[in-house]
Amino acid sequence: MLDAARLYAITPDAEPDAVVGLVGAVLRGGADVVQLRHKSLARGTLLDLARRLAAMVHQAGRLFIVNDHLDIALLSSADGVHLGADDLPLEAARRVCGPGFLIGASANTPELARQAVAAGADYLGAGPAFGTSIKPDKAIIGPEGVVAVTAAVEVPVFAIGGVDAANLGLLLAAGVRRACVIRALAQARDPEAAARRLKSALAT
Repeated sequence: MLDAARLYAITPDAEPDAVVGLVGAVLRGGADVVQLRHKSLARGTLLDLARRLAAMVHQAGRLFIVNDHLDIALLSSADGVHLGADDLPLEAARRVCGPGFLIGASANTPELARQAVAAGADYLGAGPAFGTSIKPDKAIIGPEGVVAVTAAVEVPVFAIGGVDAANLGLLLAAGVRRACVIRALAQARDPEAAARRLKSALAT
């Protein structure tokens, strides 16, 4: 299922009911993976939201990932966790969760990508592909940087950072067919239609 994934939707820092509504829309629009990323919720509330989303995503037959928090990922029956550089080391996470549980990591260079895969990552997010308000201080690697990361490893690599309908063509022209999207879905007037357009373009 991960190998076939093209559109990876990441949730915004919004009220839980709004997140649930958004996830329902992007699932109807064809998102293959949904990641719960929320930096401001109390952990108990975050766990409740994770459980709600896990049920929705699994009912749709898609993959559910929790950002940062391995414990919440396991307790909510998520399919995996995405860990950043400041989170639990990948090797430690793999010892805790065992095989079959997906672990994602971020990498902006081929060397970091190889290190992450060697440490146990099942997939990577590579970016920022474009400018993004989520992490404005990070150096943009562009579509070419995403391609370089993809060529360095054998696991799926998703472009991340500022990806939207206006610049998706640059990724497609470079041969990138997997992307993580936050703002272009969360801020869309019609998230379902936005997801459907992005998924259709990535699947061509």
